[in-house]
Amino acid sequence: MNIGLFTDTYFPQVSGVATSIKTLKEQLEAQGHQVYIFTSTDPKVSKNANEPHIYRFSSVPFVWFKDRRMTYRGGFQALQIAKELKLDIVHTQTEFSLGMIGKFVARQMKIPIVHTFHTNYEDYLHYIANGKIIKPGGVAVIARYFMHGMTGIVSPSKQTYDTLKEYKVDTPVVIIPTGVRVAHKPEEDYSQDLYKQLGLTPKTPIVMSIGRVAFEKNIDDVITAFAQVVERIPEAKLVIVGDGPARSALESQASDLGIRESVIFVGEVQHEEVYSYYRLGDVFASASTSETQGITFIESITADTPVVAMHSDYMDGIVIDPSIGTLVETPDALADPIVRYLKAKETGEVIGDPSEREAILHEIDERTFGHRMIDFYREALTIYHDDDDDDMAEQNNAAYVRSFLHPFRRDQDD
Repeated sequence: MNIGLFTDTYFPQVSGVATSIKTLKEQLEAQGHQVYIFTSTDPKVSKNANEPHIYRFSSVPFVWFKDRRMTYRGGFQALQIAKELKLDIVHTQTEFSLGMIGKFVARQMKIPIVHTFHTNYEDYLHYIANGKIIKPGGVAVIARYFMHGMTGIVSPSKQTYDTLKEYKVDTPVVIIPTGVRVAHKPEEDYSQDLYKQLGLTPKTPIVMSIGRVAFEKNIDDVITAFAQVVERIPEAKLVIVGDGPARSALESQASDLGIRESVIFVGEVQHEEVYSYYRLGDVFASASTSETQGITFIESITADTPVVAMHSDYMDGIVIDPSIGTLVETPDALADPIVRYLKAKETGEVIGDPSEREAILHEIDERTFGHRMIDFYREALTIYHDDDDDDMAEQNNAAYVRSFLHPFRRDQDD
């Protein structure tokens, strides 16, 4: 099968979406399929770089979100490439520029198109003119217009599935959780080297936070909870891996709380280094409620690092035993379970039933993810009918564009 993945975000950009797409590509290729990435240019990638099966289209930084990019041309070029590659199916991973190009390619080639809804944009509206342009109801309008006419939609979680139903998306939706690499070789773990690099020792109690350092991730709540942890375990350290717009504010917060020496800001690291940081931690802590597929959480589980996080429909299905982690109702409740896991390291206490963790590992395995996605593609190819009226499709796409130009339309609250 020849599969085209259309995405505005891909490596070297660091995000959960980019990680999910890379995982999907690798698993599909492992099953013998040909996968082609259609994505944006990136200043970190030379124009002469050799990137097999990756096609980049001219782009500029997104006006309100500078570390993400938007393609501004390339539709006909993408169509020509897709024809030469003889794509069997288009899988869009974005509702924006490359997503629209993917829709154009699929319609012109008369092949099925499926879509993964990665992001709950209601959690990111503050990036767009402080939330004054697009309101939460407008997100539903945009989602409905974009997904209309798709053969099928992939939802990474029950939480996202429920959101799409609230948006009244009429395309069939299937839940396929994103998988992560479960099987790691011993030589991939160099966490012992990180102790020296960070000025720590194997006895240091370590709380880990990994991901984009953005305001919607609620890392400030983790720092507040960690201040309580330090009162009970003074030698504890909070290691924050990642970068983003909230870093300066979080550094100031740690200073104001008098724990700046106990909080280590590592910055952005290479993807292949992330596993070692998970292994470094004794507990992974997050107060984020904006996750739709929780890749950082499940990556932590594969590293045998327990998770302390917020309850959600998605996490409730993953964290089913204390050996995997503990979920809390409010950020104020994070400190107690963090302390428990840190003390368990010191005493050697085994928390929960390790066999429950093994069962979850199968569900989140990238290989399981790949097999489920191929089954979904095959079903899409089976049920696809080229009955899309070109005029109606053009009208729908025009309405989709107008949904951005007129963000205060009344039908946003439909």
